[in-house]
Amino acid sequence: MTDNKASIPWYRVAFTKRWLSYFLLTALFAGACVALSTWQFARRDEAKQEINRVLANYNAEPIALTEALPDPTQFDENDKWIPIVVTGTYLPEEQLVARSRPREQVAGVEVLTPLKTGDGMIFIVDRGWLPANENPVDPYILPQPPTGGVTVVARLKASEPSIPGRGMSDGQVATIELPLIQEVLNAPTYTGAYGLLESEDPVPVDQAPLPALKPTLDEGAHLSYALQWIMFGVLAFIGLGWAVRNELRIRNSETAEGKAKLEAQAQKRASKPSEEDIEDAILDGR
Repeated sequence: MTDNKASIPWYRVAFTKRWLSYFLLTALFAGACVALSTWQFARRDEAKQEINRVLANYNAEPIALTEALPDPTQFDENDKWIPIVVTGTYLPEEQLVARSRPREQVAGVEVLTPLKTGDGMIFIVDRGWLPANENPVDPYILPQPPTGGVTVVARLKASEPSIPGRGMSDGQVATIELPLIQEVLNAPTYTGAYGLLESEDPVPVDQAPLPALKPTLDEGAHLSYALQWIMFGVLAFIGLGWAVRNELRIRNSETAEGKAKLEAQAQKRASKPSEEDIEDAILDGR
């Protein structure tokens, strides 16, 4: 009875409940790939914006702190890396360290020194990075900043967000969270931004911490990852189509029409001379 069946049309296979379920799973997977691709494109846009900020602001002429931050509690992210100049007096007894700041796979901290300006406000200066030493009791010996009046040139960065469950202990903070530092200092403080030290005058007697590294102008591999996720989504549908076609071919091979096609293909292959026949014909001709 099977031999009298005609070929099965493709939609009789593709629109079955089983293959529709597979199609739904494929669509969900492709949707996830699109979402991940969109996320990578957004990450690339953020990286490009950061590169533009560095190119526009990093080597600009320093401006007064009060001009850059007219409102001590606010900060425009587009002003990141702008150099500012401010004069005041360091408060070395109030120094803090931002912990868990590895650099080139070496454990370390960033030294945060409050600078009291002429109007009584506190501006937090990140004076640089210190590696951990071998003293388990006091792993970070903080160098003393210049005493008396000092003129500081620093680049602005926004206050860092808090980390839930991690606060402050023994003069150490988990992040450079300026509102928290203001509470610790109990003094009016710039909470919108702090400064990465570029230079200070006079030069300190103690060796200063290592200066901050210049940000890289590399947008990363986000574009490549985004295109890869798109490709994965497309390949999922191609694989689904191949699977449907393969099942259709197997099922049609059992019908009379399918068997006739297979026999015709076999006869066609048999009618063609083999490589051995061609070689024998060439030798005979010689």
